[in-house]
Amino acid sequence: MSIDSLRRDVISAIDALKGELIGISHAIHSEPEISLQEFKASARLADAASEHGMAVTREAYGMPTAFATEFGKADGPTIAILSEYDALPGIGHACGHNVIAAIGYGAAVALSKIGLPGKVRYLGTPAEEAHGGKELMARHGAFDGVDAAMMIHPANMNLMTMPTIAVADVEAIYHGKAAHASAMPFRGLNALDAVITAYSSIAQLRQHIRNSERIHGIITDGGMAPNIVPERAACRFFIRAPDVHDLTVLKKRVVACFEAGALATGCRLELKWTGADYLDLKTNWPLAEEFQKHAEALGRQFFKMEDIPQGFAGSTDMGNVSHRVPSIHPMLAVAPSDVIIHHPDFAHWAAADAGDQAVLDGAKALALTALDMMADTHLLVRVKSDFAASAELSRLAVQEVSHQHHHGGCGCC
Repeated sequence: MSIDSLRRDVISAIDALKGELIGISHAIHSEPEISLQEFKASARLADAASEHGMAVTREAYGMPTAFATEFGKADGPTIAILSEYDALPGIGHACGHNVIAAIGYGAAVALSKIGLPGKVRYLGTPAEEAHGGKELMARHGAFDGVDAAMMIHPANMNLMTMPTIAVADVEAIYHGKAAHASAMPFRGLNALDAVITAYSSIAQLRQHIRNSERIHGIITDGGMAPNIVPERAACRFFIRAPDVHDLTVLKKRVVACFEAGALATGCRLELKWTGADYLDLKTNWPLAEEFQKHAEALGRQFFKMEDIPQGFAGSTDMGNVSHRVPSIHPMLAVAPSDVIIHHPDFAHWAAADAGDQAVLDGAKALALTALDMMADTHLLVRVKSDFAASAELSRLAVQEVSHQHHHGGCGCC
C-alpha cells in the first residue's frame, strides 16, 4: 500500500474517532488528578485502547498510573507516542494535559487501524507536573529500542517546539524548637526565621545569576500560631538553568542559601529533592519540520521560533526523553495569545472548541509524522544524524540525571 493511501486512511480513522477523542479530552478535563494520582485518567485511556484491540500493560515501567502497548511491524522503526494526563493543584487542567492525552490516544488508535511499515509504542506517561514520570519510566526501559518519541503540548500559539530549560525542585524544611514567643522566646529556635533568611538570601542571589536562569519558590509552612516560636517551617523552590551542567552549579549556590538559614538560627536543615531533574529539550529538527509541514497542511500557522522573547521558557520531563532518543514536542494553540499556560483561564480553553480542534489536528499531524518516520528511509537517516551530532553531550546529561543521589522536578511551564 502506498504512503499516500496510508495517510488518507489515518486521516479517515481520526475523523471517525472525533466524538470519542473529544469525549476523552472532556472527561479527563472534568476530573483533574494531580501527579501520581491520575488513576481515573490512566484507566480511561487504557480501557479505551483495549476496546480498540490493543494489548495494554497497566502499571507499566514502574509507575502505578502509567500504561503501555505496542503494535505494528516488528522489523521497522519503532515510534513512541506519548500521552500526559496529570493536572495542576488547585487550577485543574490549566496546562491542558487532557488535550495531550487525547492527541496521543487518537494518533495511536488511528495508526493501529492500518498496515504499518513500522511499530508504535503508545505510552501513558504520568507525573509530568511533578516527580518526572518520564525519567522514572526511562530508567525502567520505557524508551529502549525506540527510534523516535513524540508528543504535542497545547499553548497560546503554534510552535515547532517548546522552548525549555532544565529544572530541579527542592523543599527545604527547618526544624527548630518551640517556646512561648512572649514569656520565653530565648528558649526557642525559630524555624520561620530560618526560612525567611534563606528566602532573602535567594532573593539576593537572583540579582547575580544569568538571564537564562531562574529561581522561584513559596513558603509552604510558617508555623502554627503567632505566640509560639515555630519549631517547623518549610519552603519549596524551583531552580532552572539552560542545561543540566549549569543547573548543577546553580543548585549548589541555592543550597548555600538554605544552609545560611540554618546557620543563622541554629535550626536543623532537611532538604528534599523531588522526583527527577528535568533536562532541557533536545529537539530533533528534521522530525519537527516534518510535523510542522503536516500541521500547516491542516491550516495551522506557526510562530517563528527566532521571534520568541528571551527567557520565554518552561520545563518538561520530555527533555529527559529527548536526550535518549530523537524527540519532538511541538505546541498547538488552544487559547488566545494573551491567555498563558498555568493560568486558570487556560483550563477553560483546554476544553473549549479550540481545544477540541487541537485534539483532532494534533492527532492527525502526530500520526502522519510517525508514519513518515516509518516509511521514509531518508527521513530516518536525517533524524538519526541530527541526534548523533550531539550524542556525547546527551550521554553525559543522561548520566548526570540518572546517577543523582537526590532528584528534582517541576511543571512544564
